[in-house]
Amino acid sequence: MRGLALLTTYHGLSASSARTFYSGVQRIKLTEHQQNTVLEQLLFALHQCSALRAMLDVQNKADIARVGIVAWYYGIYAAASAMVTAQDGSFQDDHTGTAVQWSGQIAQRDLVMPPFEMRVSTLVRKDADLELMKMLTVEKRSLSSAAPVNRDEAEAAVHAYLSGCVKWWRWKTEESIRDSRDFRDLKVADFRTAAARELRDRRLAVRNVSFLHEAIRYRGKANYRDAVFLGYGTTVPSQLDGYIADLSSVLTGFVTMAGSFCARRLGPTVWDEFVADLEAKRSFTTAPSQIWS
Repeated sequence: MRGLALLTTYHGLSASSARTFYSGVQRIKLTEHQQNTVLEQLLFALHQCSALRAMLDVQNKADIARVGIVAWYYGIYAAASAMVTAQDGSFQDDHTGTAVQWSGQIAQRDLVMPPFEMRVSTLVRKDADLELMKMLTVEKRSLSSAAPVNRDEAEAAVHAYLSGCVKWWRWKTEESIRDSRDFRDLKVADFRTAAARELRDRRLAVRNVSFLHEAIRYRGKANYRDAVFLGYGTTVPSQLDGYIADLSSVLTGFVTMAGSFCARRLGPTVWDEFVADLEAKRSFTTAPSQIWS
């Protein structure tokens, strides 16, 4: 998260830079329901931005680290959902489905700003490893190392997490293959036979990993076993110094990007009305002008 925060700052992700990045994006004709879906998801995302900003004032960050991660994730998820609907009018009702659509409709089409643009197009080991190798332009760095302090270290950390996510999603996919009828029909216990490898690689070839896939995995730090390490240990509060600020910085960058894209797809009339209404009637602290202006 520190690496992403550093790179968000380094790349100068702002409302101004996002407007420039998306200046060539054309307006799309959406139904009223589709428009409302885009705006509803952006409202959800903005609310999560406001929640994280409020958490900055909590003295002991261990008290709110878990809910901070949850707020971060659901802000990312809502913003990504808005981008997908603004792109093709669709809305998925599950997280993995949204990640697949965002990767294919947004990331694959170069509609994502740095540092959120990295994408591995396949889970087949040899091909994914080759793509990851080509992406690594700095010295390799373990995630267990000290937090990054400069651009090179930040890029190495972000690359290391992407690499780990590729392995994690490959494992999940292989487990689902093992449970499939096609695999059971082979009457094998592993992927050592040619037929089993062919089945595995055929499924892995059509899977990919982008930033939203990474966010899904990161959410597990709040909801699953990793959460133990946020709630136990007297040194945890000091280790979390700056963590909520990093979550907030990264989410703000992503929501800024998503809103700017959606503004282009919706057109100025719909967008300006939405922003003006939120400025006047929102219940939370952070104003849309603080993110999108």
